[in-house]
Amino acid sequence: MDFEVKEKKVEKKPIFVRPLSWIGQHELSVLIAVILIIGGLWLAVELADGVLDGNIQNLDMDLIMSLREGEDADNPIGPPWVEEMMRDFTSLGGTGILVLIVVAVTFYHLIQARYKEMFFLLLAVVGAFILSYVLKGFFDRPRPQFIPEGEYVFTASFPSGHALLSAATYLTLGIIVAELMDRNRLKAFILMFAFLIMIIVGFSRVYLGVHWPSDVLAGWALGMVWAIVIWLIFRTLRAIGNLDDQPPSE
Repeated sequence: MDFEVKEKKVEKKPIFVRPLSWIGQHELSVLIAVILIIGGLWLAVELADGVLDGNIQNLDMDLIMSLREGEDADNPIGPPWVEEMMRDFTSLGGTGILVLIVVAVTFYHLIQARYKEMFFLLLAVVGAFILSYVLKGFFDRPRPQFIPEGEYVFTASFPSGHALLSAATYLTLGIIVAELMDRNRLKAFILMFAFLIMIIVGFSRVYLGVHWPSDVLAGWALGMVWAIVIWLIFRTLRAIGNLDDQPPSE
């Protein structure tokens, strides 16, 4: 007796319907992403307006002086080892460290033939660098006048490049790694750790006196918005099917 095996045909959705289908399956995630983008942009615009008008300067001064010993603006609160630790933390957002991390991760993805992850990581980092450079040149805000000895700065103050670049880089890395995980707890842990690094780097800039608090807040907001936009583009193109290539198995 011959048994006829029928192949089940999988009907592919039209290319422009696939992103809508993905959004329908992840409504809450997309809604949260949109809210964060809108909120981040609103905060950045409000801070930029305060910097241009000078209305935020007094608040910045009060906040940064709250992290100093009495009226000694050159001496951050806490024992010397805390200041040294903050120097270590702030280096995590430095250009040299970020470039080293991005180069290492880029070559890893290249070796693994994960070209889509490599492309979006580079897009996130290079875009953040350009955004930081352009905005610093436009606002040209002076740095705080009590930069501690041993700290060297070469650019304007607003927004904080360390905060913006660390947010964009570490959050994008966290998103890429979380995408590879199956368990939601692992995804949450990775994203929370990336967020923690972003917070530590930004806080260290204010503690060391090399940035005003509003510089860091704007950097966080813009870096977060850029990372989320990259993620939305990444998932949209994956849903369309242009990025469905899988690395070859060995």
